Amino acid sequence: MFNPNWSDEQTDFLVKALLSLKSEEDAYRLLEDLCTISEIKAMAQRLQVARMLYQDVTYNSIAASTGASTATISRVKRCLNYGANGYRQVLCYLDKEIEHEKERSTERPS
Repeated sequence: MFNPNWSDEQTDFLVKALLSLKSEEDAYRLLEDLCTISEIKAMAQRLQVARMLYQDVTYNSIAASTGASTATISRVKRCLNYGANGYRQVLCYLDKEIEHEKERSTERPS
């Protein structure tokens, strides 16, 4: 099991809270209460940067598309290459979910 050096009782509770969410609405509600809009936007931007880096999009295109600084893009790239694989796991899960949704939408009833 992955155990970061910043883990403690409070962060363990936060992780459990995130895992308890049952819907997108639950996630939006928790984010609304837990974070500032700027924090939410910054996390969303970093995830979008990670997605684009994962797709081999250039720094210039990422900066133009997301408004992220090259410092942010570099930091996310470093996490993708040398981090805890959090971005990669989430992106992989989301890719699989998107693929399943496409398959379901193309299936025709008999």
